[in-house]
Amino acid sequence: MLAGLSADYYTRLEQGRERNPSAQVLDALSRALELDADQEMHLYRLARLVPASRGGGGREPVSPMLLQLMDTYAATSAFVLNRTLDILAMNRLAEALFSSFADTDNLVRMVFTDPAGPEFFTEWHRAAQSTVASLRLAVGHDPHDARLTRLVEEISAASPAFRQLWEQGHVRGKTAEAKELLHPDVGRLSLTFQAFDVRDKPGQQLVIYQAQPGSPSDHALKLLESLSANYRDHEDADLP
Repeated sequence: MLAGLSADYYTRLEQGRERNPSAQVLDALSRALELDADQEMHLYRLARLVPASRGGGGREPVSPMLLQLMDTYAATSAFVLNRTLDILAMNRLAEALFSSFADTDNLVRMVFTDPAGPEFFTEWHRAAQSTVASLRLAVGHDPHDARLTRLVEEISAASPAFRQLWEQGHVRGKTAEAKELLHPDVGRLSLTFQAFDVRDKPGQQLVIYQAQPGSPSDHALKLLESLSANYRDHEDADLP
């Protein structure tokens, strides 16, 4: 009723028997369902009513200029993700921040299958929901992406929690959000992150974690950076 559609037509949409809705139908559904910008664009991508995305968002290399820029962020951790949430590059503080994880190749694995995940992300369920909702957006860009399919199958088999969240179908892109983390060396961290699209590499996002200046978390990040620098100095001293 709210969308001005017949019950029969709406049922066919839900059941997948109608696969070519018009832009007007999607506009009406978006208003009726009160979709946000990410959800509305995801709906349009699924209906193939937006141009195909340039670039695959796969494990493409991060540009040297962006790597250089990330290294200048001494007081903030920065890393680059693709659409399947593979971590393509990190600066030194991000490496130190995620040091408790066995592997930092993919954010979904870190949250759902690494034993460090539930302890590091103190609000784990919130982090899990956000991670799955971000991964869901990749379906709209390419629902047949082999990398995405393999990742979903792998994590679904390993984590019932992921499987349940994935089946709910929620979508939400990374923009800005608060994070509560627990680092084994510097303790609790209250951070915010901001995500930026990499214009010359469609599908890549630069994510920056930072603390409120002068806060206990800011001091903890500076301590972590100092500990990381000391560790690197010791490693360099051991080199022949």
